[in-house]
Amino acid sequence: MKSAKPEKQIGDRELLQTTDLPMTTDAILSDFTHYFGRMLGRRTIKIDSPFLYQAVVYAARDRLMERWRKTRNALEVDDSRRVAYLSLEFLMGRLLRNALLNLGIENETTEALERIGLDLEDVCARERDTGLGNGGLGRLAACFLDSCATLSLPVVGYGIRYQYGMFHQRIENGYQVEEADSWLREGFPWEIERIEYAQTIKFGGRSDVQIDASGKSRIVWVDTHDVLAIPYDIPVPGFENDIVNTLRLWSAAARNEFDLEEFNAGSYADSVASKNEAENITMVLYPNATTENGQELRLRQQYFLASASLQDTIRDWCQRHGDDFSEFAAKNCFQLNDTHPAIAVAELMRLLIDEHGMDWDDAWDITRNTMAYTNHTLLPEALEMWPVSMFRRLLPRLLDIIYEINARFIAEISQHWPGDTDKIRRMSLIQEGSQPMIRMAYLAIVGSFSINGVAELHSRLLREGLFRDFAELWPHRFNNKTNGVTQRRWLAACNPALASLISETIGEGWKTNLDELDGIRDQADDPDFQARWRAVKLANKQRLATDLEKKTGLEVSADMMFDVQVKRIHEYKRQLLNVLHAIHLYDRIRRGDGDKLSPRLIIIGGKAAPGYVMAKSVIKCINNVARVINSDPAMAGRLQLVFYPDYNVSGMEKICPAADLSEQISTAGKEASGTGNMKFMMNGAITIGTLDGANVEIREAVGDENFFLFGNTVEEIEALRGSYDPQAIIDGDSDFRRVMDLLESGHFNHFEPGIFDSIIQSIREPADMWMTAADFRSFIDAQAEAGRAYQDEAHWTRMSILNTACSGRFSTDRTMRDYNEDIWHVEPISLESS
Repeated sequence: MKSAKPEKQIGDRELLQTTDLPMTTDAILSDFTHYFGRMLGRRTIKIDSPFLYQAVVYAARDRLMERWRKTRNALEVDDSRRVAYLSLEFLMGRLLRNALLNLGIENETTEALERIGLDLEDVCARERDTGLGNGGLGRLAACFLDSCATLSLPVVGYGIRYQYGMFHQRIENGYQVEEADSWLREGFPWEIERIEYAQTIKFGGRSDVQIDASGKSRIVWVDTHDVLAIPYDIPVPGFENDIVNTLRLWSAAARNEFDLEEFNAGSYADSVASKNEAENITMVLYPNATTENGQELRLRQQYFLASASLQDTIRDWCQRHGDDFSEFAAKNCFQLNDTHPAIAVAELMRLLIDEHGMDWDDAWDITRNTMAYTNHTLLPEALEMWPVSMFRRLLPRLLDIIYEINARFIAEISQHWPGDTDKIRRMSLIQEGSQPMIRMAYLAIVGSFSINGVAELHSRLLREGLFRDFAELWPHRFNNKTNGVTQRRWLAACNPALASLISETIGEGWKTNLDELDGIRDQADDPDFQARWRAVKLANKQRLATDLEKKTGLEVSADMMFDVQVKRIHEYKRQLLNVLHAIHLYDRIRRGDGDKLSPRLIIIGGKAAPGYVMAKSVIKCINNVARVINSDPAMAGRLQLVFYPDYNVSGMEKICPAADLSEQISTAGKEASGTGNMKFMMNGAITIGTLDGANVEIREAVGDENFFLFGNTVEEIEALRGSYDPQAIIDGDSDFRRVMDLLESGHFNHFEPGIFDSIIQSIREPADMWMTAADFRSFIDAQAEAGRAYQDEAHWTRMSILNTACSGRFSTDRTMRDYNEDIWHVEPISLESS
């Protein structure tokens, strides 16, 4: 039942246009010239300046703004259930082209710019990536927001407005060098500062018992060091449906930025100390957690995000409902994107109990019925554990609440499994030891009504392994929601030529219903359609080849197979296995087998966390091997290896349309899902991969014959542990021995002796978690099969077409429908009521 529209406060007046802005070429050009000349004060067109881009953004944003207002009005009138999506990462990339596409004015904007001699592609290239994420987690969050808006679902994203996003990567003598990403340096015209919704975030201090006016004792968090959270809103448009949802990013600021007395006394640094300390919270995405200061800053970030977002939701609730929380759980859901925002469970309890006077049981009932937790990792070290001592220093009141939650939870365990002390020890929110730790993933599970994995295999492994005890206690809470990607960005926008061919063949419906891609299946054997498909792929490869030459100086041929692995550099993702294969091909060609092989360009890209020494060594190894291969005349036209520097969303938008072979080669049981695998599949690349993450479902969708499978399964990997002997594997495989001999002889590091010793040792190590040697032979054989298949042009094109045709289930539109049907239960926004 819809509630009445909230009454306006006395003195409130709306100053709004009664008619929408026209979407014509003439109107867009007029608005562009207005902003360029009158707002930005420019006269001369210079393509390398940011002002052309900014003027186009303002023209587009005006059209978004009126739809944004209508969406907000509809939500106020409807007063229905809504979702807050809490994520420490939002890897949005560039926003302009996607906004124009979703508004339906891409062609009109292109024509408007052409009239004054400008190209939309050049203007879009001036936009800096909004790189507020590390990899798949943040990019997934961005895709989720796009799909929620397209499906008209009332979902607001909450994140952090990091002043410096994911670092820029420069390669110097083969090594990764990190440089700050000053993405805000030229301004960010998409955002709207909402200072009126600023929230106060507390740190430090202590818990104190006080008597309130009614004579009731209550706990108060006192003597705190407070920080302001300032919200900045970014519009998130749905595809041609007039819905514009919101991404709200929080920026930290000091309550008192400047101490004039200190300044006048000559203590200039001290006069702004509180400002600097506060702003550090949102200064950098993922501070280096190998130091105690870095760990503390990361905990501050997590609490800052959770507290600001929950306070904002409650502020909005109280504005509409006063202090009546009886329907709060019925009308709100907080989706925790991975373990980072898990502290929201304890913070919501604090807000309800301390700030709104609720008793424990009522507050816990609300919390447990509003929190939902998505797990994105099977790696124990990524599950977030914080020292109790750090909590006691930074968040003492939250620590009180967590201990109380744990005590009540242990009582529940004891009732279910009487006398099972091992179970209590395993499931306790506090890991005891010399330094007690808080298990944040467990807090998220205990405080949530829904816990989901992000691929069928991942969700099964959570239930049967990592969270088995909890799944036995609450089996009804666990579910699966396989990830996806948005086809608007990852096909329609980034691969317009292929999108045009598909739309010409089956219509435009696939842009909002990706299952319709199945309609091109009938064209898979048609020679004319295959020829057009190959022409699109070749043009995309030529575009990427130009980009590679610009970035690396390496001239590559688009006629080679583009064999691509781009993702975060991590041992479990096994870029090292890919390098071993490159060395194997190099060795074969050196021994005269080149004529038997398909010409191949191997592209590897990704960033290593600044404190991840082994991952950075792998980058160095890739670049050294590439230098040797690319400088050897015997490799010309046969094999090239290139490291794609500073890989980001915009880079992927060039890479995935051009890829022939998609490397998804993680150790089975380690990758939760993956989304790069879906982007490549959607653009017609064929996957070579293990049965890990969403690879399992991709293979099921496209068929065994259109997927190059290799490697041990999860069960086989587990069976190997304890008896794993990589040295025996190397000794028993002549190809592997030659590869290792080349590595160990210093062939790739003549003037840098010993720099790859740790990598060599990791391959030979019986305790190697990633089982690199165990999968070497299978990988080499699968790669050989892929090479042979590529030589049959018609067969390869058929496989490519079928991969795209079968990618329908991997849209985030489907993922979001699944979340909504099983977890959120929200009604689509209706603009008619606004």
